Amino acid sequence: MVYIMCVFMLGLVLGVVVVASNPSPYFGALGLVVVSGMGCGMLMGHGAPFLSLVLFLIYLGGMLVVFAYSAALAAEPFPETLGSRSVAVNVMGYLVGVVVGASFFWDGWFGGLWLTVDEGAEFSLLRADVGGVAVMYSSGGLMLVLSAWVLLLTLFVVLEVCRGLSRGALRAV
Repeated sequence: MVYIMCVFMLGLVLGVVVVASNPSPYFGALGLVVVSGMGCGMLMGHGAPFLSLVLFLIYLGGMLVVFAYSAALAAEPFPETLGSRSVAVNVMGYLVGVVVGASFFWDGWFGGLWLTVDEGAEFSLLRADVGGVAVMYSSGGLMLVLSAWVLLLTLFVVLEVCRGLSRGALRAV
C-alpha cells in the first residue's frame, strides 16, 4: 500500500507541475483532473473513501466550469503542448524547485506517516469514514448546499462572460 501512496503523491506533484507550467488550457484542465484524482486517491488510501468520492465529484463539477470557460476564451488553432520548448523549460524549472524544496524538509521526515488506515485495521473497531459521513451530513450540510450554490453561480458567471456582445445562452426571452 505504501507503493500505491507513493504513486499517488508523485502523480499529485506532476499534475501540479503541469498546471503551473502554463500550457494550453486544454492540457491545464487535464492536469487539474490528474491532481484531483491523485489527491482523492491519497484521501482514500488514508481511510476516507466517501469523502474522496464527494470531493472528486465536486472537483469534476468545478473543473467542468473551468474547462468550459478556458476553452471558450482560448480558441487557439495550434495550442502549446507539454512537449513544446517553453513549457518543457517551465516543467524542468518547477521540478528542480520541488527537489530543492524537498531537500530542505528531508531530515525531519517521519516514516510513520506512510502508514495507511488499512494497515492498522486490527487496532480499530470500525472504519474511520463511517463517522465522517454522519458528521458531513449533520454539521456540514450547510457547507454542501453552499458549495452547490457557488458552483451554480460560477456556471452562470462563466456563461455570461463567454457570451460577450453576441446573444448567447443567457438571452432575454
